[in-house]
Amino acid sequence: MTFDDVTGDGRLWAVRFEEQEDNELYLLFDRWSDVEWLRNFFKENREDLHNFNITDMNTAIADVLEDAEILEGIIMDISPNADLDTLFKPLNNSRTMLNFLEKMKARGNKIGRHSSWLRIYAIRLTEGIYIVTGGAIKLTATMQERPHTALELQKIDRVRRFLVSEGIIDNEGFIDYISELK
Repeated sequence: MTFDDVTGDGRLWAVRFEEQEDNELYLLFDRWSDVEWLRNFFKENREDLHNFNITDMNTAIADVLEDAEILEGIIMDISPNADLDTLFKPLNNSRTMLNFLEKMKARGNKIGRHSSWLRIYAIRLTEGIYIVTGGAIKLTATMQERPHTALELQKIDRVRRFLVSEGIIDNEGFIDYISELK
């Protein structure tokens, strides 16, 4: 596994798993802008759309395309003064104190009819510094309810275990690790 510096200033990283051509963040936005991929996703998860009173797959696709464009703009146009801590929140909604290598999520904006389904999952190295591990279209209350969101839990755990196995518990350790690779 390798890590790409998305912002170029060491504040936002994205994991690139060995078996992938690109990092998780770029793959995510590619999927969320691919109408064919979205159509297949919503065919497989049609029943979950009923929770949002959506029966037309084209409406769901349009919602994701719009939300993804906004979220990608927020993520990719992060200014040097932007505070990533306002974007990422603890994965566990009841968490009040942050631990080392905390599991985090960013979500899209609320669009007209419903809350955003888009999630970007990350690990917080330290204040304002994150590693994106993946993301999903989340249509259920918990991530364990569907295979595609359960997979995202596995990926965030896989990256966290890797970091711990390399002795990385914060940004300083991560920067040392990245420096050793060069």
